[in-house]
Amino acid sequence: MPQDMRVAIGQFYAATDDYLTFAQQLGVKGVQFNIQRATQDLPDHLGYWTLEDLKRLKQRVNDFDLDLEAIENIPRLFYLKAMLGLPGRDEQIENYQKIVRNMGEAGIPILGINWMPNSVWRTPMAIGRGGVRVTAFDMALAEAGEVTNGVVEVAEAEGRTFSAQQMWDNYLYFMERVMPVAEEAGVKLALHPDDPPVAELGGIARLFGSPDGFKKAIEYVPSPNHGLDFCMGCFSEMYYADQSSGEGVLDAIRYFGSRGRIFYVHFRDVQGCVPNFQECFLGEGNVDVVAAIRTLKEVGFDGFIIDDHVPHMLDDSQWNHRGRAWSTGYIMALVEAVNKLT
Repeated sequence: MPQDMRVAIGQFYAATDDYLTFAQQLGVKGVQFNIQRATQDLPDHLGYWTLEDLKRLKQRVNDFDLDLEAIENIPRLFYLKAMLGLPGRDEQIENYQKIVRNMGEAGIPILGINWMPNSVWRTPMAIGRGGVRVTAFDMALAEAGEVTNGVVEVAEAEGRTFSAQQMWDNYLYFMERVMPVAEEAGVKLALHPDDPPVAELGGIARLFGSPDGFKKAIEYVPSPNHGLDFCMGCFSEMYYADQSSGEGVLDAIRYFGSRGRIFYVHFRDVQGCVPNFQECFLGEGNVDVVAAIRTLKEVGFDGFIIDDHVPHMLDDSQWNHRGRAWSTGYIMALVEAVNKLT
């Protein structure tokens, strides 16, 4: 019997008691980790994660009666040379293959990946409803050097620039070697959009700032294990930059979802679009969030949905527990209503 779409929580980096208890209290059944640096659960001294460490992490999650839905990202330095096509990339790709094999054997079904050597960029935070603080991006501020998140200069690049063709060549070289391992291991690779979705930042071209980039990737590497971490916020940032394109966030859900290429969803939104946007509460951004959940249901999406980049509310924690509780509850209500009514 097909599984309904469901809500999890994610974007934390370690399986702490507080994180897993918070998941229990919210009533979700699964968690995801966003691991961009070494943790006690998954150290980075080997350049890959061992089977023993991954099994231990999964068991810890299971001990709280939760499922480990996915791991998103690996430490950037694990595969930076592969992204940039630098000497040493083959060794990094071999290590990435080890991670994928070990995840498969440990029973962790999805690995989220991005192709942003210089990471997600943000400029100073903005103010949203009721004075909440939200992340924002303004290209003019970024060009003036006011970048508060992201890697402005990638040391390994040594001042070089990297064209779109070079980055495509590097992506295909990587995927041609990793995807067969993912298929054998039963692990899906979920590609995150570029954030912000612009053509270039810091001298490095970005490939996944438009639907065409994803369509091209799937055409070049047409594996059922090659799909999307569908970040609704990023697609919202893209589409409203060019309304004349005739496409929108719902169109993207229909296109990729009907092909079974949406593996999980970051359910967030923004106000505005590139080159100037800011995060917001769900329901007050560019996207009709009810229609978005309905469309996911219509295309047969049966994966998990998490919040992302939530507003920082009054007296909130560093991890934005209040903002996450609000967002997760909102999404759970939407999903439950649509699952029951359709």
